[in-house]
Amino acid sequence: MKVKLLIFLSLFSIFSINAQEDAWVYFVDKPNGANQIAAPLTILTQRALDRRTKQSIPLDIKDAPLEANYVAAVANATGITVLARSKWLNALHIQGSKTDIDNLIDLEFPIGTKIVSSIEFADRSIADTKNRIAKTQKVSKWDKIGKIKALPNYGNATNQIEILNGNVLHENNFTGEDMYIAVMDGGFPGVKTYEAFSNVYNSGRILGGYDFVNRNDEYDAGISHGMSVLSTMAGFLESDGEGTSTIDYIGTAPDASYYLFITEDGNNEVRLEESLWVEATERADSLGVDVINTSLGYSIFFDNIDHNYEYSDMDGQTTFISRGAEVAFSRGMILVTSAGNEGNDSSWPYINAPADAENTLTIGAVDSSGTIAGFSSYGPTSDFRVKPDVCSQGLGSYVVNGSTSVGSGSGTSYASPIMAGAVACLWQAFPTKTNAEIVQLIKESAHLYNNPNNHEGYGIPDFESIYNKVLSVPNEELVKQFTVYPNPVKDQLFIKFPNNYEEVKVTVYNVLGKMQLQQVVKKESPSLNIAHFSKGLYMVSLSNGDVKTSFKIFKN
Repeated sequence: MKVKLLIFLSLFSIFSINAQEDAWVYFVDKPNGANQIAAPLTILTQRALDRRTKQSIPLDIKDAPLEANYVAAVANATGITVLARSKWLNALHIQGSKTDIDNLIDLEFPIGTKIVSSIEFADRSIADTKNRIAKTQKVSKWDKIGKIKALPNYGNATNQIEILNGNVLHENNFTGEDMYIAVMDGGFPGVKTYEAFSNVYNSGRILGGYDFVNRNDEYDAGISHGMSVLSTMAGFLESDGEGTSTIDYIGTAPDASYYLFITEDGNNEVRLEESLWVEATERADSLGVDVINTSLGYSIFFDNIDHNYEYSDMDGQTTFISRGAEVAFSRGMILVTSAGNEGNDSSWPYINAPADAENTLTIGAVDSSGTIAGFSSYGPTSDFRVKPDVCSQGLGSYVVNGSTSVGSGSGTSYASPIMAGAVACLWQAFPTKTNAEIVQLIKESAHLYNNPNNHEGYGIPDFESIYNKVLSVPNEELVKQFTVYPNPVKDQLFIKFPNNYEEVKVTVYNVLGKMQLQQVVKKESPSLNIAHFSKGLYMVSLSNGDVKTSFKIFKN
């Protein structure tokens, strides 16, 4: 018996030593970062650069790719597998034995120069001795439960848009056109074949996607949760149209364009999903996405309970995914995120990451009458910030569940995209607003803004009041919303117009104050050809009536 026990202990010891751990390896720097930033079109699309320019957001070292030699050094290290990467956080998500991972701290490139600044294990017990929250039963991370007409028939989706007064945006022709929305989820089966998506798919407004879990382009696979989430924004059925539908249904952003990214593993709950989300969000940024919807969250439901978080970690600065969300906001995007469905769970009634990130717009769920749903997760964050931020209908929401069928579903997973679509339409209406300004307008319009609470946050926003408020800004303020882009400019200089203006007089001066060009630019053709200008600095003056504004541009 003693011999058998010794053999067992020996095998157990070997298993423990060789057990595969997940970890993040953070690099010390990006030695070629300055050169990469100096050639921005090699790392970002022009649309992404234009979004930055409109919001006066400069490129910085976070935008530079990871140092290839550093990545190779880790990938070639003994026993190490690279699973994901993040340029924003300058890190790799890896897997290997604890011993092999610990050895990475001594990696050098070139010889004599350390390249790893720190290592963070997913198993929190490796780094500290805190007691982790254990849960004997895993709770599902999923919820339990062409142009539109001037006056659309929303069918079953009527209440979920009208409770926000988002229909007012549609009635004023703001339906998401030219806005890019990325959806992070677990799968989008049916998006290429269902009649409910034919309006968006056949018009080429599904711009692409990627399955980060399986590393392939088959985004129209996986679990149906993402398809239902997408339908609340992009779904479109007409009972009297050319299709076979006998019902009407219209999402909150039916004319927006979409990228569909699978970052969630439907069969497992692992910390790698956080890294895949950050990687997908970086890609969304590079493609010029405006709004990101995330109907996912991470807290205590990991398959390995040693990977679980504590409430103290919900501070917007601890989890990998929340840190990535903050960088994403700093790049000029709006992130809309479900609060979570744990409000009735006594062991964890709180919001999940990345809903705790300071600048993500976190969405709680209400029913059709505006009463908060019991399952909607509670705030505040562990550092006492208001969360959720606002609410939309997530109890008894209507979602597409077949080619021409619609059914009722519940969860903050649906409250979030319903809101995200409305956010995109609002930003379309006021494109000169920054992401921070749009988010603040939404919060200020909510019915509990002056008296927020931990379950509803600031309450239900009113998009009609936002629309009217911005339109009532005096002309002197509206003219300040004119912008010119791109800057630097090579050939064509574009003018972005506020809603109330159809034309503007444009005058261009050189650095000596000599007029180089003057013409009236119309809103329907908002560009100037300055290809013949010499390289250098110019002043662009825009005027309408007695009000003027000006910008410095660089011609290259």
